[in-house]
Amino acid sequence: MSPQRLLILALLLYIGWRLVRNLIRDKIQDQADRQQQEKEKKKKQESETVEDVLVEDPICHTLVPKHQAIRLRQQGKTYYFCSDACCDKFTGKPGGKE
Repeated sequence: MSPQRLLILALLLYIGWRLVRNLIRDKIQDQADRQQQEKEKKKKQESETVEDVLVEDPICHTLVPKHQAIRLRQQGKTYYFCSDACCDKFTGKPGGKE
């Protein structure tokens, strides 16, 4: 074999080796990325538990999400209302909300 053919063959083998190495490295990296995404997805799902509950307005008996309800604290007890009007009706005077 002539030196030119050996050089071309060596160059082709080197290029092939680099391509295979990059393909393997990319495949490993993709698997690691997928595993990381799955871990993040599970973590996100675990943290997205339902923490809000519905509370009943004592005046009109409407169910309202607790975080949206108007709160009134009287004598150590908290009451939840759907609107200012229901809160005012409960207290018997305007401006009774917390």
